[in-house]
Amino acid sequence: MRYFIQLSFFGKHYHGWQRQPEDLSVQEVLEDRLGTLLGNRVDIVAAGRTDAGVHARFMMAHFDWEPPLREDLLHRLNAFLPDDIAVQHIRPVKPEAHARFDALSRTYQYRLVQHKDPFEQDRACYLIHPLDFDAMNAAAFLLLEFSDFKAFSRVHTDVKTFICDIRHAKWEQEGDTWIFTITADRFLRNMVRALVGTLLEVGKGKMSLQDVKSIIKSRDRSRAGASVPAKGLYLTGITYPEDIYLTHGEG
Repeated sequence: MRYFIQLSFFGKHYHGWQRQPEDLSVQEVLEDRLGTLLGNRVDIVAAGRTDAGVHARFMMAHFDWEPPLREDLLHRLNAFLPDDIAVQHIRPVKPEAHARFDALSRTYQYRLVQHKDPFEQDRACYLIHPLDFDAMNAAAFLLLEFSDFKAFSRVHTDVKTFICDIRHAKWEQEGDTWIFTITADRFLRNMVRALVGTLLEVGKGKMSLQDVKSIIKSRDRSRAGASVPAKGLYLTGITYPEDIYLTHGEG
């Protein structure tokens, strides 16, 4: 039986989602704790990888397990996990359902504050420089005109294509915080942080809308803005076809 597991985590103490030889990852912690509770090794496949320090308000993954799961597994797993990882749902799905390949869209948010706030130190990027958010939104809207985003991808990567379908990209203010929300069918490694870094250059007046177009067309990462700190980035949503679920499941 295949199960989808929905979780969230605060990424400060983890070297991203994927297991690492030397560094602690969310995958390692979740697989080890779930495997201990089930009495056997469990391999968990996530919807995607997150970089070191990136957070997730909504991550989906899948695992296979033949015996029926205990009714109290969700409660026991959350009690066993560290405080910075939480599981919201465990739902049975069709045998061929895949957390990564069946995802229809993914949404990220980047949080930016422009005043010193000790409570945002590990939750948002602090940038005191004045920014033109209207210009940044104009540049963000341009992203919807393009599909090849190699200019914003990590240089050494094993992906077969740099094509992404960006469906939404916008800066909005919530109280004292500016939040950039972007939705696409897929994202490249480091793509959102590089995009935000480039939009900030527009906001500072150091890049024009034409510069952004030229950067995208160049497919050259060195021409785009620097990647912003990981601590401001959150994976906030992943959508799937409803018919992959068998029942509502636990939680």
